Amino acid sequence: MNADKIYLVGFMGAGKTTVARALGRRLGWPVEDIDDRIETRERRSVATIFAQNGEAYFRQQERQVLSDLLPQRQIVVATGGGTFAEPDNRALMLADGAVVWIDVPLTRVFERVPADGRRPLAADRVQMEQLYARRRLAYAEAHVRIDGTDPVPEVVAHLLEWVGF
Repeated sequence: MNADKIYLVGFMGAGKTTVARALGRRLGWPVEDIDDRIETRERRSVATIFAQNGEAYFRQQERQVLSDLLPQRQIVVATGGGTFAEPDNRALMLADGAVVWIDVPLTRVFERVPADGRRPLAADRVQMEQLYARRRLAYAEAHVRIDGTDPVPEVVAHLLEWVGF
């Protein structure tokens, strides 16, 4: 496993972006957020992309951004909630770096993610619960699982201990 790149995976609202920024500061590494890169490239929000082009188009953009990031080293990558759920993406990330699952219970996700349309897959709570259950099976293939309910500095400390920094 390459510890010169760290991928953070987990469900929406798990805190991947927040943890990635804190981890990047601690390591002195740049941080890339896949959703942010897609929004910058497309010049529109993830919600707008889903509404105008659908999930399949979004997943294609996600794969492209992931491919663009593959050559980079000493970097922390915050993935979208569905990035690691895609088998091809999962295989790439597992081979390319250390994959860390930031795990939070569904009740915490519901507290953190409003059903207001800003997150396209969060509007229907029943479907969101089913999606959560399906994606956990994929997240379980990460190299390590970290409890995302701890305060961010503790999450970062656990993560650094695991990678040996």
